[in-house]
Formats: sequence, C-alpha cells, structure tokens
Amino acid sequence: MIKIKYFGALVARTRRRGEKIYFSDLKLSQLLVELERKYELNQFPFSVAVNQKIIDRFSNLILKSNDTVALLPHFLGA
Repeated sequence: MIKIKYFGALVARTRRRGEKIYFSDLKLSQLLVELERKYELNQFPFSVAVNQKIIDRFSNLILKSNDTVALLPHFLGA
C-alpha cells in the first residue's frame, strides 16, 4: 500500500486530503501520470515528496509498500 497526501489547492481539486493505493513497486512517474489524469492536475504546479524528502517528479524512483507520497503546491512567500 502507498499513501498519497494532498495539500493546499490540491485538496480542493481532488476533494480529499489523501488516499491509499494498493500497489507497490510502482514508478513515481507512473503514479503521477495516473493522478494527473484522474484529477486533471496538469494546471496545478506542485512538488513531490516521498517519505518527507523532495523528489524530482520525473524520477524513475520505484515506490515500495508503506511509502508516503505528498503532493505539495508551490507556496508564495509573504
């Protein structure tokens, strides 16, 4: 199982704070393509963290069971 967490505008877009998917050994890039298609996220710039570490969203990192993927919208400083 892989946990996915959404933050900021992505919560409004997906209408959820998170979800679980029951796959492992899945490429991060494949997961993101599926999520972008499912929620039409291509208009939302965001960063990706895996297990609290920022990762290049085009990475071929293989996600394992119990990994947590966070989608973090870009924040503007004050």
